Formats: sequence, structure tokens, C-alpha cells
Amino acid sequence: MSVPIEDYALIGDCETAALVSKNGSIDWLCFPRFDSPACFAALLGAEDNGFWSLSPSGENVHVTRRYRNDTLILETEFQTETGTAVLIDFMPLRDGTSDLMRIVEGKSGTVAFDMELNLRFDYGRTVPWVTHGEDGGITAIAGPDRLTLNCAVPVEGRGLSTVGSFQVAAGESQIFTMTWSPSHMPQPAQRQVEYALPDTEEFWQSFAAKCPKVGRWTEQVKRSLITLKALTYMPTGGIIAAATTSLPEKIGGPRNWDYRYCWLRDATLTLLALMKLGYYEEASAWRKWLLRAVAGAPAQMQIMYGVAGERNLLEWQVPWLSGYEGSTPVRVGNAAAEQVQLDVYGEVADAMLQARKGGLPPHHRERELAAAILPFVEKIWVEPDEGIWEVRSQRQHFTYSKVMAWVAFDRAVQIAAADGEPETAGRWRTLADHIHAEVCEKAFDPELGCFVQAYGSKALDASLLQLGMVGFIPPDDPRYVATVEAIERKLLRDGLLLRYETQEVDDGLPSGEGAFLACSFWLVDALGMIGRRDDALRLFERLLDICNDVGLLAEEYDPAARRMLGNFPQAFSHVGLINSALNLARLEGPADQRSA
Repeated sequence: MSVPIEDYALIGDCETAALVSKNGSIDWLCFPRFDSPACFAALLGAEDNGFWSLSPSGENVHVTRRYRNDTLILETEFQTETGTAVLIDFMPLRDGTSDLMRIVEGKSGTVAFDMELNLRFDYGRTVPWVTHGEDGGITAIAGPDRLTLNCAVPVEGRGLSTVGSFQVAAGESQIFTMTWSPSHMPQPAQRQVEYALPDTEEFWQSFAAKCPKVGRWTEQVKRSLITLKALTYMPTGGIIAAATTSLPEKIGGPRNWDYRYCWLRDATLTLLALMKLGYYEEASAWRKWLLRAVAGAPAQMQIMYGVAGERNLLEWQVPWLSGYEGSTPVRVGNAAAEQVQLDVYGEVADAMLQARKGGLPPHHRERELAAAILPFVEKIWVEPDEGIWEVRSQRQHFTYSKVMAWVAFDRAVQIAAADGEPETAGRWRTLADHIHAEVCEKAFDPELGCFVQAYGSKALDASLLQLGMVGFIPPDDPRYVATVEAIERKLLRDGLLLRYETQEVDDGLPSGEGAFLACSFWLVDALGMIGRRDDALRLFERLLDICNDVGLLAEEYDPAARRMLGNFPQAFSHVGLINSALNLARLEGPADQRSA
């Protein structure tokens, strides 16, 4: 399969998600959870790896699409030579069943459609046992999984596919409902679309209605909020990094990772975005997930967890999938969960402080967590680590990691002071000041006149933009201004920002990737903080132009080829959009200024 990443749209039920292409094909879907094995995996292989297409039969089809106002209900309009029809795709929130619903409605004239369904469980490998029901539709079973298709359109087997053809005239419709259930359990009752559709619409519109005005960017912020909600595993509150695995950072390259997990470092920015916009229920659920996930010995804290807090994210390769446009390997699981990344301790401490500042009531586990983690960080902050970008080679003394260790103790000072514990606050302030002095001595290069990626390095890194945002250094400090300007000179490519100087970083893999969109949003914020508001506005508008036709962003972007790269849609990119919009709109002060 070869469909540009930006040609996909997302639908979901806050427990799993599907990607729908502009031509009406669902090429990625995992049941029953985001991180379950896919039953449609053509996105990462070929049609034989599973897809479900509903598209007009003829040629010369003009396609437009949109999300129904403030929802995750996708409407794809097909204009043909004989008429116009709309395909409505959505997944209702679960109420005893796990469903994907598709409605084809005729708008004018008559449009002929073809349906083709290739069900392949276990990431596109396993052909299910298919039986046809007496009242139409099919049931497909393989091992623990069962998928049932209910529809009024006559279908038949053709090879290892299920196909059907039909027509819709103006005012007519055809409904297709696919339901997942465990194969050993009784078949669930069929859900009625006439109730499921308005209920789904009301859920999403009620969620979006809580969003305040964010200047002229309110609609983009709403779409990003809806996307973050769609990437939330509702039973636990965990927010996954993206809905996909192994979409490449470079076409044909090996930088293909599984992002269907929850990263701790996303906690602070996600909490900030949610609380700044008044979404305290979602912020509280995310904090509860965080506190459950990190419970245990501090030495065993991971940088990421499964959607329910699972620790074992064993990484393996899927040899039967050829990869997106030949980009191999396809990976499931993520070995970075086993890395040492010092910054996560600072992220957790910052998240706890920001939750308090945002108005969330104190949680009893916060004090227990601080008592266990801070003495551990006191011992290990001097060690090298793999860093924010998860290099898979030699550990280094990364500047961002040291700064976030400072953040851990700086936030601990503020929490202890608020709790009336001056001795504890004093102890942590002494250590924070020591870390601060070391970073300023060892991570600032006098020859370059700016901070650098790691102790002794000459390389620039976009994570250094965070130094002003977390309060490590005032934004008007000449050292910070010079660092921002140096990052512009070194890392900007066609107006967008790379993560780091790739020729300076050996992470065990061939170099090459697109511009990292979250970093570009950080530059927007940094430019605003140092007084270059016009430049910040221009870059922000450029980033908004990269959003696809339904407002979604991937992890990266190739400005030369003008196409998205990396997993999709990416939570970190949408958090960046929200926070930059808030910064530029000056709602309640800078959204990313995380220090007191």
C-alpha cells in the first residue's frame, strides 16, 4: 500500500483507533486496545495484510472530507459522474460492544459502490475462519478474536476476501457495523446506528464545548484537544504517543518505532494543555494514571508504560510486514522502556507541581512518591543517560537530562515550602543550586557562546529551548537568547526545526529524519519569550499550514518532499500546537513557562 501519511484521518472510541484514507479504506485498526495486534495492517504492508474499503466503483471521483463539527465523526464526500454520496465513519464509545460503524448516504443522483474486506488478525498474518450469516454479514474468527460484520448488502467470498457491490440514490443509505468480541464469549447484541451516531456526536461536541476561546486559533486548538482525547485510553486515563507503530522518520529507513504507549515526559505538557483549557477531569485521570504507573522502587521507574501501566513492552520485529513504503523493520513493543533517562524524574515532579497550581487537589501519593524518588535522584543525577531522544548507543551527560534533574529538586522545593517543610525545602534547594552551577559550567560553551547538547560537545539540540521554558534560566538572559539563535542557525531546515545535529549524534542507526514538529513548536514559544513575537507568529502559521485537511499532525515533516513522516497522529505535536496557541494568544500567561 502507498498512501501518504497525511491522507489518513483518525476515528476512535477512546480505547482503540483506526486510520481511514481519503479513498475510503481503513488500513490500520487494532482491537480491542490501541496496542493490540492489528486486524487491518495494510498501512505497514500490502492489501493481503488487511484493509476494509468502501469506495465508488467508477473513475473520475472528486473527494473532499471533514470531521462533523467538533467531533471525531469523519465525513468523506465522493462526487462522481453520476451523483454524490457521503461515507460517514465513526466508532461509538463502548457500551458492552466494541464497534466500528460506516454509513454510505446518497446525496444526489446515484452512486455505485464496491466493498472489499480483507480481515487479517495478528498484524496481518492470520487468515480467519469466515462464516456467512443467514441474515447477511459474516463472522470471522481466529484464536481469541472474533469480528462480525452486519450489513444489508449481499456479500460473497472471493479468494480470501469478502466483497460486495451496491448503489445509493439521493436519500438512501447503507449501514455497515463491525463488532469485535472475544471468540469464546457469546455473540454480543448488535448496536443500532440510529442511537449510536447521535450519542457519539453529543459526546464529542460536549467535550469540545468546554474549550475556551484561543484567539483566532480556537478551531485548531479544539481539533488538537479532540485528537488528544481520542488518543486517551479512557479506562485508565493514559495518553498514548500516537495511534500507530513503525511509520518511518525517513522513507526507507530503519527509524521505525512503536508509539502506542504512554511516555512520562508527555505528562507535564499534557497536564498544562488540559488544565490551561479547563479540562480538569482529563488532567486528573492522567495524573492518576501517572501515579499508578510509577508506583514501586524508584530504580525501576520507566520512561514509558502500557496504557494500563504495563511495564513489559518487549520489542520485536514483524518479518511478514514489508513496512510503510518499504521502511523496515516493523517493530512492536519499544526497547526504549528499558533505558535510563534522567529527565523523567524532573517531568514527574513538574507534573505534580503543575497539577497543584492548576487547581487539582493534592493526591496522597505525591508525598510518598517524592520521599522515595528524590533521594534516589540525588544519587544518580551525576550519571550519564540515553537522553530525551533515546539514543541506542553510548550514554552521555546530556544537558537536558541534567536540567530536568534540576527541575526535580526545584519543584520539590516549591512543594515542600507550600507544605510547611522549610528544612526539606532547604535541603533540596542546596542540591538544585549545585546542579545549576554544574550545568552552567559544563554545558555552556564559551567559544560558541551558547549551551550545547552534552558536556564537552559542540552540537546543538532543540531540547535546549526548554531551558527558558522550565525556568532554569531567564528568557532574557544573553546565554539563552544566544542559544535560541544558534539553534536557528544550525537546526532550521526550510523553516522547520530538526531535533539535533545528526552528524554529531551516533545512536546506532543510519542518520536521516524529517523536521521534528514538537521542536518547531518549542521554537515558536522560545521566540515569543525572547521578544520576537512576529517571528513566532510566522513560524506558528507555517506549522498550522502543515496540518492535513482534517487538522492532524504526524511526528515529523519533510519540507522538501512536502509530506508527513513518523507515527500519526502524534500527541506531542498536538500538545505543542495547543501550548503555542495559548502562548501567542496570551491566555493566562505563557503556557510553557513551567516554573513559579
